[in-house]
Amino acid sequence: MVNVIGVGNALVDLLIRIPDNKIIEELSLQKGSMQLVDKEFIGTVLNKTSSLPKAEASGGSAANTIHGLAALGVKTGFIGTIGKDTFGEVFTNDLKKSNIEPYLFLSDAETGIAGTLITPDSERTFTTFLGAAGEISQKQIVPQIISDYKIFHIEGYLVFNQGLIAHIAKVAKDCGLIISLDLASFNVVEANLDFLRKLVKEYVDIVFANEEEAKAFTGKEPEEALNEIATMAKIAIVKVGKNGSLIKSNDITYQISPITAKPIDTTGAGDLYAGGFLYGYAKGLSFEKCGKIGSLLAGKVIEQLGAKIPPTAWDEIRKKIAVIESE
Repeated sequence: MVNVIGVGNALVDLLIRIPDNKIIEELSLQKGSMQLVDKEFIGTVLNKTSSLPKAEASGGSAANTIHGLAALGVKTGFIGTIGKDTFGEVFTNDLKKSNIEPYLFLSDAETGIAGTLITPDSERTFTTFLGAAGEISQKQIVPQIISDYKIFHIEGYLVFNQGLIAHIAKVAKDCGLIISLDLASFNVVEANLDFLRKLVKEYVDIVFANEEEAKAFTGKEPEEALNEIATMAKIAIVKVGKNGSLIKSNDITYQISPITAKPIDTTGAGDLYAGGFLYGYAKGLSFEKCGKIGSLLAGKVIEQLGAKIPPTAWDEIRKKIAVIESE
């Protein structure tokens, strides 16, 4: 089985369940979006939610995907930047205990925080203070780190530094890696549309998008968006929530049903879908089986608070994956 390395923002997630949309409106946030904020703003978020329960976990989109792959036994690595602080230690130790090779660079800035506001409908609104996470530099992405891997998974949030993500894609392609890109968030796509379309056409092999991101990327509804993305990348995946997902490659479209789940929090659903799909792809499984495994992981993570599937659930998941593989 081929191995996978990811690159992205090394963040600690603060998961905050809010009773309604009032706080989102008071903060002038767009529900369901991801906004980059400064240290003062994240402080305001924490003050406004000080009486509400919070959960803490290491996170970031690509890191969540890599954690899912590692839990399924794939050899993995992760590249990111952290601060010399307690949150940085939390992030590092989490990678190590999950058997993920850490390629972490230290910064004098504080480790990044993603304040995730979760409404009763399970929708997530992100306020992200990048801190040290935003200090990944081109000189840190070198062939010596990535050349032992076969698949390079990139989170779309890095597109706020267009020079960096272009460099990553070029180095990965020059090393012969398969490049996987998650489009991250519809507002990220809207703000960087021309650049992202050029990046996908020139470098990306696998594109993951949900229906809002796909529409922002193409201006079209899911199936037509899938068709357009498939003209740019070898493999296009559009996730359509409760309707499952669509996969297209070599002019063949696969419709994947979701699993039955009781959603609590959709944080990490797309990240774990990517992890499941890439696991199947790394094993050379059919696209239909890759999609089913992605759907399984996505369905399991939304039954938890946060982007991590608990260790107690993985044995059952591995058994279900074995059944999918044997079909």
